[in-house]
Amino acid sequence: MVAYFSEIYNGLISLFIGMGITFKEFFKPTVTVEYPYETLTMTERYRGHIELIANEEGKANCIVCGMCQRACPSGCITLTGKKPEGEKKKVLTSYILDFTRCSLCGSCVESCNFNAIEYSKEYNLASTRREDFIFDLLQRLEERNK
Repeated sequence: MVAYFSEIYNGLISLFIGMGITFKEFFKPTVTVEYPYETLTMTERYRGHIELIANEEGKANCIVCGMCQRACPSGCITLTGKKPEGEKKKVLTSYILDFTRCSLCGSCVESCNFNAIEYSKEYNLASTRREDFIFDLLQRLEERNK
């Protein structure tokens, strides 16, 4: 009998504490962002998908060394390049990121010694199709530089 009333008493105390917190929070200003009309500014440390960095001429800094591809534990990076005749360096021809497999670990960005890739601040990547998350980063870089 004592345990029964003790549980009722403890339940009422818990209820009043919860209602007190709710009542206190009810009068605070809201922090909701009206999304389509307002957007958030992403912090400096936000990790979105990776993006290629352009040099002064607007071309990718990537020298096709493959360090990012080898460092990726998910195997989501595929890059190819060719060496034009008469040139000393390879030229990047394709840089594909399969973001469906990316774990955002940062190994690729850390392993790149040539400042060729960075995290993007893009966060609105909603889609129902898997194909929308396979990015051709070289094409995206060219579109950004237009």
